[in-house]
Amino acid sequence: MTIFSKIIKGEIPSYRIAENDLFYAFLDIFPLVPGHTLIVPKTETDKFFDVEDALLREWLVFAKPVARAIEAAVPCNRVGISVVGLEVPHAHMHLIPINSADDLNFTRPKLKLSPEEFREVQEKIVKGLL
Repeated sequence: MTIFSKIIKGEIPSYRIAENDLFYAFLDIFPLVPGHTLIVPKTETDKFFDVEDALLREWLVFAKPVARAIEAAVPCNRVGISVVGLEVPHAHMHLIPINSADDLNFTRPKLKLSPEEFREVQEKIVKGLL
């Protein structure tokens, strides 16, 4: 079982943004920028392009309102999408508020946010989904 499956099951706490029967979205605890959100399917599949076609389609449909809520909550030019998949063997998508392509640079140092900062960003994004 991957760390993402443990997060989905509630065994590891997370800053939940959205959820349905197929996907779980939550704030990355090692964000590149505030609002950096992960979306993972509830079914474990290691590689993104091994995910079933129907699930890939639903994934983008699920991500769309989350991305719009992030964009409304966090000052940015747009929300970028990245699929790297090296850190955890469970396909996942990064939604990242960006102002330049460098904001998607995963070699940059990650931010260290306080629980209060995470909750504040979480509340703003979730409010945009209502």
